[in-house]
Amino acid sequence: MSFLEKCAELFGKKDLYAILGVSKQASSKEVKKGYHHVSLKVHPDRVGASQKMRATEQFQALGRVYSVLSDPDRRAVYDDTGCVDEDDPAAGEQRDWAEYWRLLFRPLTLDDIRLFEQQYVGSAEEREDVRAAYLACDGDMGGLLERVPCASLDSEERLRQLVQQLIDEGEVPALRAFTHETKAKRAARKRRAEAEAAEAEQEKQRLGLDNSADSLQALIQARQQARGAAMDSFFDQLEAKYAKTEKKTTKVRKQRAK
Repeated sequence: MSFLEKCAELFGKKDLYAILGVSKQASSKEVKKGYHHVSLKVHPDRVGASQKMRATEQFQALGRVYSVLSDPDRRAVYDDTGCVDEDDPAAGEQRDWAEYWRLLFRPLTLDDIRLFEQQYVGSAEEREDVRAAYLACDGDMGGLLERVPCASLDSEERLRQLVQQLIDEGEVPALRAFTHETKAKRAARKRRAEAEAAEAEQEKQRLGLDNSADSLQALIQARQQARGAAMDSFFDQLEAKYAKTEKKTTKVRKQRAK
């Protein structure tokens, strides 16, 4: 499979500019901004365990997209031919894309996360992500909530209404998993979310954390300075949960700090 075919599989589009959400005439600054924005959505540390593998593939592919469009020579070749060099060193996994991302951008803060959520929720971008997730999950609402950024059980009814609107407007078909979801399945999803929230709350209390930005920011900064594997995974998931004010449904798995 070629790299562009892989992009089509991961992002639903082959055009590198479209993947970053920029035009072909975009400046280098706009290309970098587009890469940063999309990478926040697909960063492996920001998704649930069930989506980790796919997010990792997307994040790695996204890094290569940026490596092509940020290099004048490779970008010129792509613009002229519509192809990328399959023998490009960036095609392999020898590059640590997570480290590359950290070198390009300043550390992620709580304010960054909150601002992203404020701008994303209710946007045309969220609508498109919901549409794509609905189709990818064959109408399964649980899968949709896992795929759409900033989604939680609290936002399920709003997203359900959005899907129904997409159906009514003919943008997506009325898939049976959505139209005939049972009350038992909804209740089971709610129970799982409540159990995960209770588990996360217990871990939060064990660590002596409160809901203040200072407490959470200190935790994030500590994680960024000491990226041990187990602690890194735990802190990233804790950040994703508690950075969202009043939202208690993001999964945080209990891990012991070494």
